[in-house]
Amino acid sequence: MAKVKFPTTQAVRQLKQHKVHYTPQLYAYEEKGGTRVSARELGVEEHAVIKTLVMEDEHQSPLIILMHGDCEVSTKEMARTLNVKRVAPCSPDIAHKHTGYQVGGTSPFGTLKPLPVYVERTILDLPLIYINGGKRGFLVSLAPEVLVNVLQATPVEVAI
Repeated sequence: MAKVKFPTTQAVRQLKQHKVHYTPQLYAYEEKGGTRVSARELGVEEHAVIKTLVMEDEHQSPLIILMHGDCEVSTKEMARTLNVKRVAPCSPDIAHKHTGYQVGGTSPFGTLKPLPVYVERTILDLPLIYINGGKRGFLVSLAPEVLVNVLQATPVEVAI
């Protein structure tokens, strides 16, 4: 049987550099399928599949918010938390410019520019999370504390 070849993305390089234990997970990507499809394909709870959302404030300062797949981000609450007027999603082109990743394949690891990362607090309570590995159809499962240890992610409470 042929050995499965996993992509070596910038995200994977950063995880290896930090000696993070992770498990690569390939699945059949569907356009606009989101975390619902990846959870279904991998046979896991959508709550444990983490979305990497690239947003910006009113000064076009980019940031990443990590959210449960089955939740939304309250941009009003996020703006309050950051003490800014507004927070809104970046366009796919702008998100690509900041991260180097295609929408649908955005990982918080190995971004082009170091961006501030915020994580919904309850994600850190999960035993294992599934997060994008830097390519469409490719997730990595790992311990949630990696988000804080490697990315210095700041816990927030902004889920809807």
